[in-house]
Amino acid sequence: MTDRLDRSSVKNSRLVLALLAAGAIGGAGVGLARTELAHATPSPTVTTSVPVAVSLPDFSQITRQYGPAVVNISVTGTGDASDAEQAAQRDDPFGNDPFFEFFRRFQQPGQGPGRAPRGEAPLVRGQGSGFIVSADGTILTNAHVVKGAKEVTVKLTDRREFQAKVLGADPRTDVAVLKIDARNLPVVKIGSPAELQSGEWVLAIGSPFGFENTVTAGVVSAKGRSLPSDSAVSFIQTDVAVNPGNSGGPLFNTRGEVVGINSQIYSRTGGYQGVSFAIPIDLAQRIQQQIVQHGKVEHARLGVAIQEVNQTLADSFKLDKPEGALVASVEKGGPADKAGLQPGDVIRAIDGKTIVASGDLPAAIGLSAPGDTVKLDVWRKGSAQEIRAKLGGAKDQAVAAATPDAAAQGRLGLALRALQPQERQAAGVAEGGLVVEQVGGAAARAGVEAGDVLLAINGTPVSSTEQARAAVAKADKSVALLIQRGEDKIFVPVRLG
Repeated sequence: MTDRLDRSSVKNSRLVLALLAAGAIGGAGVGLARTELAHATPSPTVTTSVPVAVSLPDFSQITRQYGPAVVNISVTGTGDASDAEQAAQRDDPFGNDPFFEFFRRFQQPGQGPGRAPRGEAPLVRGQGSGFIVSADGTILTNAHVVKGAKEVTVKLTDRREFQAKVLGADPRTDVAVLKIDARNLPVVKIGSPAELQSGEWVLAIGSPFGFENTVTAGVVSAKGRSLPSDSAVSFIQTDVAVNPGNSGGPLFNTRGEVVGINSQIYSRTGGYQGVSFAIPIDLAQRIQQQIVQHGKVEHARLGVAIQEVNQTLADSFKLDKPEGALVASVEKGGPADKAGLQPGDVIRAIDGKTIVASGDLPAAIGLSAPGDTVKLDVWRKGSAQEIRAKLGGAKDQAVAAATPDAAAQGRLGLALRALQPQERQAAGVAEGGLVVEQVGGAAARAGVEAGDVLLAINGTPVSSTEQARAAVAKADKSVALLIQRGEDKIFVPVRLG
């Protein structure tokens, strides 16, 4: 009996060691193995580090529970093909827009143009995705999915099909609301985009290339992304695989809550290349409420043209870091003008929310309503100020983005002269201003052109070459030139040598 016990103990020790080598035992097994080894062969105690297991989310449960609320949308329109299809039909794949090929809305173009009665625009077919937000048939999707639609068909996962009515669409946010005549439909659960964290798992369900109810997963790459367009959206960036046909589909978090609407991708080929963008669901819900209640969408308006703050501009305005939205121009008589905002102001926060990139400002304004009063934290001529502005109603180009060329090293290099009366009248300049006759050095590399009108340097208006020289002499490493070119005003940062 003793011999059998000893042999059993040896076998157990070998088993424990084998399991440890395979990584199959936790902390309790480690302690047992040390005890038996101490009796057999005395040796120093060695601390073993056991990796902590990380469980992945169970996407099958989310798909099973909320997949039936995701729908396929087929569209027939007249002449207004999706943006992607229009570009494909042009000789120029960029569509005369340098960002077009990179930031695509990805409606599946389907079968392309078809025949139409004589005198009418050709028929265009497309496909996209959407999701049901109320049991009586309200559906959210992208505005570009139903752009120019004459007929919209919604297909459920149980293969039932319904003709949908477009209640409304908002191109600025790319959100549309549809309605089908049905009852007791499955619905999604809505989550909070504000709680999303970079690196968090997310899930997309849609109809890429017409393959209905396709599931893909990835992580949140970043939040608050602004794209080079007139969009009033601060996008959620992910690496979830989305393709043409995914447009309008939901983006889920690991709790099965919808946090966004898949809208655009970054692509050189038209297909997924690892970067996709979703509209935050809280913004989409705001658009939905306005469409359902009023049949239209009203966007708030501040009445400024803004541009990004880079390091050179931050140095020029003596900012501690390159953040905020730089006011390039103020609409005369608009909300910002009435509130006292001035060109050269840097808006650093709105209602306590920090403005990091310039695109954060229109996105924040977009969540407000006309008539709301907002508190702006402004940096003006080296000091912080607080300004309250009552927002107006948005116009087509309420918050435009003015984008200067990049700055470079070197001296200023400008030949300037005063404006003639007729030139002042033609340019619409009330007072001051100098015409750029010749440009070279750092100013040329920064994008200043002959014929531009120099209005101010580092926020100080200039009306003579002496004032311009004095302003440059007082500058440290860089200057910010307020330039008028045609009807546009922009700040051009110039790094001095």
